[in-house]
Amino acid sequence: MSKTLNIVGGGMAGSEAAWQAANAGLQVVLHEMRPKVETFAHRTGHLAEMVCSNSFRSDDSEQNAVGLLHWEMRAAGGIIMEMADRHRLPAGGALAVDRDPFAEAVTQKLTQHPNITVQALEITSLPTEGNWIFATGPLTSGALAEAIRAETGTEALAFFDAIAPIVHADSIDMSRAWMQSRYDKGETEEERTAYLNCPMDKATYEAFIDALLAAEKTAFKEGETAGYFDGCLPIEVMAERGRETLRFGPMKPIGLTNAHQPDVKPYAVVQLRRDNKLGTLYNIVGFQTKMKYGAQTEVLRMIPGLEEARFARLGGIHRNTFLNSPTLLDGQMRLKSRPNIRFAGQITGVEGYVESAAMGLLAARLAIGELTGTSIPEVPPTTAMGALVHHITGGADAKTFQPMNVNFGLFPPVDGLKSGRRGRKDRYKAYTDRAKSDWQGWLDAQTLPA
Repeated sequence: MSKTLNIVGGGMAGSEAAWQAANAGLQVVLHEMRPKVETFAHRTGHLAEMVCSNSFRSDDSEQNAVGLLHWEMRAAGGIIMEMADRHRLPAGGALAVDRDPFAEAVTQKLTQHPNITVQALEITSLPTEGNWIFATGPLTSGALAEAIRAETGTEALAFFDAIAPIVHADSIDMSRAWMQSRYDKGETEEERTAYLNCPMDKATYEAFIDALLAAEKTAFKEGETAGYFDGCLPIEVMAERGRETLRFGPMKPIGLTNAHQPDVKPYAVVQLRRDNKLGTLYNIVGFQTKMKYGAQTEVLRMIPGLEEARFARLGGIHRNTFLNSPTLLDGQMRLKSRPNIRFAGQITGVEGYVESAAMGLLAARLAIGELTGTSIPEVPPTTAMGALVHHITGGADAKTFQPMNVNFGLFPPVDGLKSGRRGRKDRYKAYTDRAKSDWQGWLDAQTLPA
């Protein structure tokens, strides 16, 4: 078997994958279409160019899931974290990066590595031979996106990402909310209580609509157009069509009885649906939104039962290209229909620079194991890396799959810990202690450089 690994895309994921593979002795060809083919977002031809912000978010590896992901990538010898640490800026507990020197340093390290060849070449098809990692991100070129669509099906890619917020289950006030599927549909008790419901009276609904219409919204960037799908319209767009539109749409109260006040019929109901197998995350059904984050939290906390909600992900709408990974990728991050190809980075359905780089690191490690005949154990789902890859390759609901940041809601619970706000600090520390031990054990079980 050839020990050459081709990597398409020189962003965070592709750069990290190239570094990991080259340091393990593989010959790497890194295909990056820039600067030969430009995008509207990038300014340079550097590898690992940061285009959205200069922040890697929290660096707290004991109380924050993305900080834990930082720790795991450092432990695995990741180039993205090494260069981020080298070019960090003062930002309190966050890891902010001086973005241009950061990208220049990553580019220099990769182009000078004896096992890496960088080619300024646009890949427009899915190869049938060789070993490949595609890490082309949300700005995948049109030709390649069309090739992926042809291979995976027309529903596999989305180009405008209308995202609904996701709430941590233990932050929902169940003295106000209740569990019930509409009309009690379902053959089992689990099916009949599949939805979590938050009731509104008329005054609360009217105040909510007023706040929704007045909230500050995100404007589209130059070069983008707002083509909405009727099935996932932002709630502000629906409200603009008439004040009662939401009450006859995602907030309709029919078929539901408030378990706390069975004799009082709600004027409107906000429904949340479990978003992962663990039941630790709930998606606000039909609440795709383009409200800015600050306004979004204020408006959504007007919903009875969500007054103290903690959000695993806030809603939004932006151009994006991502796979329905739970359907298309196997546990090794390979395309099921073409197992010589792995996908990594944001195109797999993770959100954020760190998460993208992490999936590049993991895809490379899995490819190294396959190409060198080294046994690579399953990534523990108790780790930040493992929680993410398990989510995108099967833990998430394929029908409602949307890009996700790493968060503790993706982790298996730690037995015997208190839930709720007061126990959160101890619970998160238990998550991170367990993750660090399991991640180090996973690295130690390999014969690869770590």
